[in-house]
Amino acid sequence: MIFKKSIQFLREVGQEMKRTTWPTPRELFRYTRIVILTLIFITIFFAIVDAGISFLVETFLA
Repeated sequence: MIFKKSIQFLREVGQEMKRTTWPTPRELFRYTRIVILTLIFITIFFAIVDAGISFLVETFLA
């Protein structure tokens, strides 16, 4: 019983993969660039916030 369900599941996965629209290399490059730039921006933002909080803590608690 479970073997038949597993086979059916894998067949359905295969059918869904055929219907999937994959990005073109150009789109993939663009999306990857957006993700990397977003990560860099967020990293810089949190580094500045962390430095600011550290400065405030050292100033008021030292």
